[in-house]
Amino acid sequence: MQIIYGLIIVLMLAGVIGAVVPGIPGTSLILLGIIIWGFIKGSFAAISIPLIVTGIVLLLSMGIDFLAAYWGAKKAGASKWGQIGSMIGLAVAFFGLLPPFLVVGGPIIGIFIGPLLGAIIGELIYRRNLVVAVKAGVGIVVGSLIGNIIQGCLALAAVIFFVFTTYTQVFGV
Repeated sequence: MQIIYGLIIVLMLAGVIGAVVPGIPGTSLILLGIIIWGFIKGSFAAISIPLIVTGIVLLLSMGIDFLAAYWGAKKAGASKWGQIGSMIGLAVAFFGLLPPFLVVGGPIIGIFIGPLLGAIIGELIYRRNLVVAVKAGVGIVVGSLIGNIIQGCLALAAVIFFVFTTYTQVFGV
């Protein structure tokens, strides 16, 4: 039982990493870990409170993800073109389609560079002003990074809460 519990905690910690790194499942892995624990225990009554807390964290994470990027874009004066370019840049980077100059780090570094380049290109297409485009691109990326950090903190809090409420079920201490 302790080994399974440890594996579930590792799955949840991968979820914490995923909450911070774009393109990797985050809070949903934590939720999956709690559901697996409920099946193993044979009772969802034992995990009802962690399940509710993680569900709330999942909803907050989705809202924060959207609002942080929107806030960063709005503060920097970005248009919809910059936001769309940022999403396209993230997708291109995630699938490793950036130029080969990213040999070191590949898609991982690309996940940070892709949205910036995409936002700048989107703004250049729309406004044709490099200074405004760079400012908007940086604003979108900074907003997204702040949102990812907040998501990571919320995800970590959900895992800590799960461990706090279930530790005695496994170790009886």
